Amino acid sequence: MTHEESKKLADAVVQALEDRKARDIEVISTEKLEAVTDYFIVCSGTSSAHLRGIADLVEERMDEKGIKCAHLEGYDTANWILMDYIDVVVHIFREEDREFYNIERLWKDGK
Repeated sequence: MTHEESKKLADAVVQALEDRKARDIEVISTEKLEAVTDYFIVCSGTSSAHLRGIADLVEERMDEKGIKCAHLEGYDTANWILMDYIDVVVHIFREEDREFYNIERLWKDGK
């Protein structure tokens, strides 16, 4: 996937997150950081049900585009859901877990 295609995928994910009322959406470009993906997208939800709803809509929208999630973690416990679309990785946190793990600091040099 080209960087432009990855950007379009990231934009589509962000739209799904916004439509499901995800909070504090942050998109981090890791292209220049020698990461295994082009974008990390981090957002928060208010409850386990909200996190699952966010993940469900992202998956539905990507399925409509013919893009399958390569790896999904955390859906059952829904404190931190990770959705790996290879070039775009989505982290959906409960607000308190996002504060605790603070993964954005790992990629602070990204745009």
